[in-house]
Amino acid sequence: MTHSELLTPGLRVGLLGGSFNPAHEGHLHVTRMCLKALALDRVWWLVSPQNPLKSDAGMAPLATRLSDARGLVDKAGDPRIVVTDIETRLGTRYTIDTIEALKARHPGVHFVWLMGADNLIQLPEWARWRDIAEAVPIAVYPRPGYTLKARACPAAEWLKPATIDAGDAPLLAERTPPALVFLQGPEHSASATAIRAAAKERRK
Repeated sequence: MTHSELLTPGLRVGLLGGSFNPAHEGHLHVTRMCLKALALDRVWWLVSPQNPLKSDAGMAPLATRLSDARGLVDKAGDPRIVVTDIETRLGTRYTIDTIEALKARHPGVHFVWLMGADNLIQLPEWARWRDIAEAVPIAVYPRPGYTLKARACPAAEWLKPATIDAGDAPLLAERTPPALVFLQGPEHSASATAIRAAAKERRK
């Protein structure tokens, strides 16, 4: 465990999972939004060795993705944002396994799962997705083209009784899950897919 990963009971820690292929300004935008709206002490970027729902074609090596993400965060200069390869060290492939392992390692820490509106729509495809919702509160940040659709998706319907108002977002971290909040704020158009496509064009 690195020094930046030391957590004490009572801290509120957002977990932002993803391939970060590559990390970009959009990741920083949603991280800052979540830090403020949810009154978080930290946000961990969980750089995944390989997303089970994504092809590994075009996936940069883990070391490259970690290095690029750390470079971006160092430039941002916010010590509350931590880039970690904890999933690789834990040997976890699925989000639920990562969450359960982190909760066992850090009793008393208030973890919150951070996801985009596009991911909430896909949530029923994730392994044991209902267990995820029952393990940690979930905050959904707006994403261009998905924000309204997410509010009517099957996962949102299932979590409707556990959904709180955006104005109560600072209370989310300490709520007993299931608990869901749809955050409000400016959307960021950056996408890793578009960045990779642009890079490919430049190499031609």
